[in-house]
Amino acid sequence: MKIIFRIAATVSLLVCSAALTSAQVAKQGNSSLDARVRAEITPFQGKVYLYAKNLETGETYSINGDERVRTASTIKVAVMIEAWARVNEGKAKWTDELVLTKAARFSGSGILPELSDGLRLTLQDCVRLMMLLSDNTATNMVLDFLGTDSVNERMNSLGFKSTRLMRRVGSGGDTKEGKLPESKPYGLGATTPHEMVDILAKLDKGEIVNPTASKEMLDLMKREQARFAIGRAIPETTVATKYGALDKLRSCVGIVYSKQGKIALAITVDDMPNVIWSVDNPAYLLMSKLSLILVDGLASK
Repeated sequence: MKIIFRIAATVSLLVCSAALTSAQVAKQGNSSLDARVRAEITPFQGKVYLYAKNLETGETYSINGDERVRTASTIKVAVMIEAWARVNEGKAKWTDELVLTKAARFSGSGILPELSDGLRLTLQDCVRLMMLLSDNTATNMVLDFLGTDSVNERMNSLGFKSTRLMRRVGSGGDTKEGKLPESKPYGLGATTPHEMVDILAKLDKGEIVNPTASKEMLDLMKREQARFAIGRAIPETTVATKYGALDKLRSCVGIVYSKQGKIALAITVDDMPNVIWSVDNPAYLLMSKLSLILVDGLASK
C-alpha cells in the first residue's frame, strides 16, 4: 500500500507541475512562443536569462527573468538616470565641467582613452559618450562627479531593489553594496532582466524624473551607435538600447518600436565556453534572433 501511495503521490506532483508550467506559458504569451524561444536557447552553449513585455498590452514572457545577473555596461542606464535626476533637482548642470585624467582612464569601449589628459568636457558630453559609445572612461568621469553610491540610492528611491552599481569601471569607488563579499562576482553591477524591463517601462510612461526627462533618455538610447544584438536584424525599425559585454557574457536591454507594438526586452547570456571579442559573438546573434521571435510572439493582436 505504501508503494502504491508513493507512486500516486509522485504522479500527482508531476501532473501539478505540468499544469503549472502550462499556466505560466499561457500567462506569458502562448505555447508557440515558448517553443520557438526554447528551440533557440536549448542547444546554445551558455545560460540565457530574459524578460520581455508588450508595453501596450501588458503581455509578458520570461525565462530566468527574475534571476540576478551581471550587468556589464547595461548598468550605465542607471547612471544615466542619476545624472538626469541630479540636473532636474538643480544639484548639477549639463554644462558642469569634467576633466579627463589618468585616474579616470579605462580601456575597452569608447574614444576618450585615445585623447589627452586635461581635456575638458561637460557633464552632458560625458553622459552622451557613456550611452552612445559605451565609453568606459566617460562613465568613470560621470561617476566621479556624481558619486557611485548615489546611483544605488536613486534606484532604491524609484523602487528598484535588484539593480545595483558595485564600483567604477575597472576598479575603485566601491559602493556600499559593492563592498559586500556576495556582490564581488557581479563585477560592475547587478540586476534582473525583469527589473530592467520595469525600468524601461517607467521611462516609456514618462515616470522617471519627469515626462520630458524620460523622453530625452529614451531618445539618447535610440542613438546608441552599436546595434550588435537587439535591433541588429531590423535596421529600419526604431530601437532604444544599451548593450554590455564582458569576457563570457553579453547583455542588451531595449525597447523595439515595432509596427506590432512597443516591446521592452532585457536579455543576458552568460557562462559561454569561449571568450570571443567579435560583433558576431554567438550571444549577439542569439539575442538578435530572440528579439525578433519575442517581438513577433508578443505582438499586439
